Amino acid sequence: MTDSTPPRYDVIAIGNAVVDVIASCEEELIDELQLNRGGMTLIDEARADELYEAMPPAREISGGSAANTLAGLATLGLQCAFIGQVAEDQLGKVFRHDMRATGIDFDTPAREGEPATGRVLIFVTPDGERTMNTFLGAGQFLPAAALDEALIASGAILYLEGYLWDPEEPRRAMRRAIEVARNAGRKIAFTASESFVIDRHGDDFRSMIEEGIIDILFVNESELATLTGEDEFEAGLAAVAGKVPVLVATRSEKGAVAIAHGERAEVAAVPVIKVVDTTGAGDQFAAGFLSGYVKGEPLTRCLKRGAICASEVISHYGPRPEADMQALMAERL
Repeated sequence: MTDSTPPRYDVIAIGNAVVDVIASCEEELIDELQLNRGGMTLIDEARADELYEAMPPAREISGGSAANTLAGLATLGLQCAFIGQVAEDQLGKVFRHDMRATGIDFDTPAREGEPATGRVLIFVTPDGERTMNTFLGAGQFLPAAALDEALIASGAILYLEGYLWDPEEPRRAMRRAIEVARNAGRKIAFTASESFVIDRHGDDFRSMIEEGIIDILFVNESELATLTGEDEFEAGLAAVAGKVPVLVATRSEKGAVAIAHGERAEVAAVPVIKVVDTTGAGDQFAAGFLSGYVKGEPLTRCLKRGAICASEVISHYGPRPEADMQALMAERL
């Protein structure tokens, strides 16, 4: 049954609650620690502790794909809430503080005991290349019981990240959240997150697309190819476009395309003087796009918002905006 109550929130997201620990390092340390240079590796807590001890001085910045998108939306003036699992530890407190300080409501109770709050240990070499080592920690144990169903029903859009689809417990929680949101007449936005996630759960994602569960789908070029089996970009778009009301596909320096209800729009990437760190580019593109979408702005303008947000975040370290995004948007739109 559709809820006729106006939404309290613009976007409510469910995602991994992790803290990025970022340090600059020399190439030799990558080899010494036997890291997967330029890649992302899932690690256990013991390995996370080992790498943390070996890191040069580091900065701790709250991350997580969906949480990053909410941070972008909040800086653009939208009302947001987050659902995710942290542990009752110091990094959990850092994450909760950062979310609330950004203006995002985050009230999921912390989890006691092991494992610790998730973290991503990021080694950045002099050429700007990121080598990421991810310990998902407590985020993998978000139970359906932790969902505030009234909260979920109060958001215009429920935004979900593919990364959290991997562990069984939060996957069940997200399926329940989808039911609640759809029963309330809200929209479901989904970001595929990464090709390796699609390799593992592509059948689930394709099933949701076929069943019409996803209203807004975010993918990048490689994820689209993995999802559809089509290496050619236009063929990949054609395979999905008629099955989701809104499809947004990003192509890094080649810009982005959106197809909504048969209408197609494209934008070029916004040039930046120097790419410092590409962490969070897709997350912030989604934030920019959704900031226009919830206001009913034209498709091209939504894409332009996304491109502006992505260009800002890749010009500095970390996955969340540092500029006054509302001022930047007013200047560049």
